[in-house]
Amino acid sequence: MEKLDKATVATMLAGMCTFLNVYSTQPLLPLLRGTFHASELEVSFTVSATIFSTALTAPLIGMIAERRGRKKVIVPSLFLLSVPTALAATSGSLGALIFWRFAQGLFVPGVIAVMLAYVNEEWAGRGVGRAMSSYVTGTVIGGFLGRFISGVIATHWNWRAGFVVLAVLDLAGAVVVRAWLPLAKNFVRAEHLRQVLDHAREHLRNPRLLANFGMGASVLFALAGCFTYANFYLAAAPFHLNAAELGSIFFVYLVGAVITPQSGRFLDRFGFRHTTFVYCTMMIAGLLLTLIKSLPAVIAGLAIFSSGVFVAQAAATVQTGAIAGRARSSAAGLYVSFYYLGGSVGATLTDWFWRWAAWPGCVLLLGAVSLASLWLARMSSRPMDELDSSEIEVVGD
Repeated sequence: MEKLDKATVATMLAGMCTFLNVYSTQPLLPLLRGTFHASELEVSFTVSATIFSTALTAPLIGMIAERRGRKKVIVPSLFLLSVPTALAATSGSLGALIFWRFAQGLFVPGVIAVMLAYVNEEWAGRGVGRAMSSYVTGTVIGGFLGRFISGVIATHWNWRAGFVVLAVLDLAGAVVVRAWLPLAKNFVRAEHLRQVLDHAREHLRNPRLLANFGMGASVLFALAGCFTYANFYLAAAPFHLNAAELGSIFFVYLVGAVITPQSGRFLDRFGFRHTTFVYCTMMIAGLLLTLIKSLPAVIAGLAIFSSGVFVAQAAATVQTGAIAGRARSSAAGLYVSFYYLGGSVGATLTDWFWRWAAWPGCVLLLGAVSLASLWLARMSSRPMDELDSSEIEVVGD
């Protein structure tokens, strides 16, 4: 039992340390806009560059993990992630910062894509939904801490120091994960590269899996678009929030840390299709609340919206492993690639709606994308039957 507890903590910590970095510049965007005399779109590339490079490398990392194993990819990725994180503090221009942010994203899939496969395999038959939601909870906490730390340090010191602190946290987390994460017991090594490529082609010919990839892409599109441009919305009248206050707004992520484990239990009990209806309702209701020109209402809306995204993420990651059945690391790599391509597009395309109609335009776009994600989620499940916990366990064996 002790070993299982340490394994669960290690998976949560790996997710947390990775997501300390992915969105850490979001509360800094108004500050960076002034510092580098850039537009909203230009500084948003500090978010989308990391997401885009994650999407590019995820399939390759997934294939490597099919040959090398899970822990042998996860732990080195965590250690290597700290290098560009520290070097981002040396950036003398916006272009340099974007470059190091892109470099950070190269190592992110080594944790998030491979950990999805690890959890699906190692907890198969004994509550994979709860285990996956624990991992997602770690990513939620990391997403909050990365934004909060960078925002507070930028306000009271400078934005460069925030990257140094995040790099130190990355290293500390890597040491603990290396010690506590057990080697995978249920991993089946792919003997040849051709076998790995065949599995990837098989996944890409699976309509249900493609629909699930599309669901993930649209969910992150909405999240990245919302939490990138919400910073400009809240930095302007009537709110006038500074970087530290914008970083504090991401306390709403901690609501997700409470909601996500419950969503795992809900998923195990009621199945995928019921869970998709819940997350979509939460996302749209949260977006509508942000239209009220009241800071408490906006915060409540962002909390509900982000919690809906975390429910969707837990459901989609479990669904990926369940549909794929085998070569889960390859399937997870493809899922992560689609997922982060969606986020990269969301962080940039939302700019057009921001310039067209400010925040209401963003809400219109993101609400439509949320509905599209629900349709894709339903396409990924069986027309006459839902994927319940017993089906997940059978597929995982």
